Amino acid sequence: MARQLIIEFSAQVTTFADLGLSDDLLKAIQDVGYTTPTPIQEQAIPHVLMMRDVLGCAQTGTGKTAGFTLPMIEMLANGRARARMPRSLILEPTRELATQVAENFRTYGKYHKLTMALLIGGETMGAQISSLDRGVDVLIATPGRMIDLFERGKIMLNDIKIFVIDEADRMLDMGFIPDVEKIASLLPPLKQTLFFSATMPPEIRKLADRFLKNPKTVTVSPPASTAVNIRQVLINLPSGDDWQKREALRTLLRRENVQNAFIFCNRKRDVALLHKSLQKHGFNVGALHGDMDQSSRTETLEKFRSGGITFLACSDVAARGLDIADVSHVFNFDVPFNAEDYVHRIGRTGRAGKNGTSYTLVTPDDGKQVAAIEHLIKQKIEREVIADLPAPDPQARPRREVASPRGRRARPPRSDSRRSTPREQEPRIAPVATLAPPPTIVPPQERVVRETPAPKAAAAGFGDNLPAFLRRPVVISKGSA
Repeated sequence: MARQLIIEFSAQVTTFADLGLSDDLLKAIQDVGYTTPTPIQEQAIPHVLMMRDVLGCAQTGTGKTAGFTLPMIEMLANGRARARMPRSLILEPTRELATQVAENFRTYGKYHKLTMALLIGGETMGAQISSLDRGVDVLIATPGRMIDLFERGKIMLNDIKIFVIDEADRMLDMGFIPDVEKIASLLPPLKQTLFFSATMPPEIRKLADRFLKNPKTVTVSPPASTAVNIRQVLINLPSGDDWQKREALRTLLRRENVQNAFIFCNRKRDVALLHKSLQKHGFNVGALHGDMDQSSRTETLEKFRSGGITFLACSDVAARGLDIADVSHVFNFDVPFNAEDYVHRIGRTGRAGKNGTSYTLVTPDDGKQVAAIEHLIKQKIEREVIADLPAPDPQARPRREVASPRGRRARPPRSDSRRSTPREQEPRIAPVATLAPPPTIVPPQERVVRETPAPKAAAAGFGDNLPAFLRRPVVISKGSA
């Protein structure tokens, strides 16, 4: 009977007002333009408001962030934070995700007087410490900076009432789990823990069992599933040649009606090379990867969000949780090494129920990765071949640039024709050396022979054995005689 009542209650929920949120919070949601909660919000928010631990799993782009920010604002509305003692803590794996969650709190909490601090690397600690000294209700942080400030004595965590671990599977991939465990050990035992992830591998499930107490599991879609409104296409290429991959990508960018798009690479150095290549061919493109300083990353992301940049060549640092509206396409220049990263990458498009398209360039060496992706998402991905793609010509195509260490100018490798030429047949040019001027030759008729007279007595230091070179005739010119 209880199960039936819960199902009937869920079926009646049609607006945010039915979730038990306050008028000020509903007004802020209305200002944004949202009226109907997503499935993860509909199911998670009531349990969070009841102070229960929640284990939420939903595909990316379904509104998980609002699923915990909205009830947190509601619960923290009454109360006041003390200096260096935040009342809630949200851990995020990347700076971009932390910044995005902070923006959500500003948007939804505009009619509340809650204070917030953002602790991320790449920025000075002075302003962050000043915010902590004034007292904050919501602390949003990346694990590294969080531990750094705690060890400096700038944060006290014994007043945390709500603890949120967001994008838990990304935390696992980035090696943050030891830091998360350390932070969790510093928190008081009586707290509410919210655990959200787009995928739920066994390692994350074990971690959730350690942190959560009798949690309510909210799963609105199969783990690691992709949205049905995203068209997925694999572009089969005949070779793994980088020049041919770039040609295929440029063909797709010109052929498709792209409003804006993420272009993912597996390596940071490939992001830089692809960025330069697309700029050279006239595309309005920016770059985003982990080696960039925080100010450059923030500036590039804001330009892409505002439409100042059409294409964003990026690494997997942009694959998780970034909520940018109306992204029409995602291009995978490289097939991701991890199949779950594919789910997160293409989840940058098709958000909030809108249609999206993803293209993945596949070479003959990518067979295992593609099979792992299709096994994970449990569907066969559409295949396509670009008919007018020119074949690679080693003689005609430009030399492929090779990234060099320490930021020095890349040196192109030797061409195939140079390698095939035998060493003995290669023309060799002798280096030009600076030679000393030839000695002046004095004609025989101008020479003067001057005999060195024999000493009347033995030379001092030589005894009776005078060296022969002292008796040799000296040849000089007339001008110096």
